[in-house]
Amino acid sequence: MIADSSQTAALLSVLGCRMIRLIETHSDQLARGVLERVENSELCPGFLRKVPPEELRERIQEIYHHLGEWLTRKTERDIEVRYTAIGERRAGQGVSLSDLMFAIVATKEHLWQYVAKEVLADPRPVELFQEVELAQLVEQFFDRAIYYAAIGYEQCQAGQGQAASD
Repeated sequence: MIADSSQTAALLSVLGCRMIRLIETHSDQLARGVLERVENSELCPGFLRKVPPEELRERIQEIYHHLGEWLTRKTERDIEVRYTAIGERRAGQGVSLSDLMFAIVATKEHLWQYVAKEVLADPRPVELFQEVELAQLVEQFFDRAIYYAAIGYEQCQAGQGQAASD
């Protein structure tokens, strides 16, 4: 379950505000980096033939740009609604489930590479502690995103299978 929003907000206000602001401020640059990662990956070669690159970039940029809100104000239900819809959309576009999961994981991994680079640029013990605390919240968010995207994907697949048998 997502941490209580008041606890999460307090945690971020004390430990992670700087990093969240940094991520949100550089959301467009980060989203372009994920898009490049997906374009250049041998693990999901067909993804961008089925999903317009600009659509993918916009969705990723939106998550990064509002990451603080997703971590502090959004509920598990909000994540469920958002990522179930994404899973359904990708299934409807013919994207494989593994490609969808790769795109979400790539979004998370790219974020961590950026945070690690920023923290290592000015390593202070407090910043390293902040990264660990932030990691817990972000990992939880992306784990839920993967889960609900898979549910949406499966719902779309089940709906298509049922429509074919009718």
